[in-house]
Amino acid sequence: MAPLDAHLSPQLQQAVVTGLFVAIGWIVVAAQTRRRDAALRRARETDLQRALLAEIRAHVFALEQQTPTPEDAALLIARMATGDFVPTLPQHANDRIFGAVIADIHILPAPIIDPIVLYYRLLSIMGALATDLRRIARNDPPRAAQMMADYLSLMEETRDTGIQAIRVLTESLQGGAEAVNRMLDADEAASVAQMAQRLPAELAQMRDRLAARDVSSRSSDRRDR
Repeated sequence: MAPLDAHLSPQLQQAVVTGLFVAIGWIVVAAQTRRRDAALRRARETDLQRALLAEIRAHVFALEQQTPTPEDAALLIARMATGDFVPTLPQHANDRIFGAVIADIHILPAPIIDPIVLYYRLLSIMGALATDLRRIARNDPPRAAQMMADYLSLMEETRDTGIQAIRVLTESLQGGAEAVNRMLDADEAASVAQMAQRLPAELAQMRDRLAARDVSSRSSDRRDR
């Protein structure tokens, strides 16, 4: 007699075994589903990052080609102030891929979301500023010239932010979120070290300026007497 026959009927034993196999089947299927979903998520993350990297890299290259030298920028602003020159500014924000995938942006590793969103936010501001510039360029040249200075400054900031987004995306594609965190930590450490290196010289310059101001103030007080 089987050990369980004294406690359970054969029919109940069969039901228990069947239920056990069903439960194991559920667990196996759930594990397989989780692995499949994780693999699909990783593939989707990679696809999104590659697409965004391509779009950002292409536009950053364009920004690097379009950014004028300080001398050319000053000449451009001066010509706009006279009202006899209206520059050609881009009509589109170059964000088609970002607009198409923005609903899925949350699946990307957390450390790379902020640089990407900031880059496209600056790109959007550039587009709005370009629209305003085209609208007022001939009617209000002095204001348009000031806006052009802001636009050129924003162009440089957008380019630099895009370069950072490219670095983050490239690092993530090569080594994942952990590699991005290591890169960002290294950047922060380098920034702190650079600040610490500059600080003594900046403090010395500040002391010299304060000392010179104090000497000038005392000399002025003696002349007043």
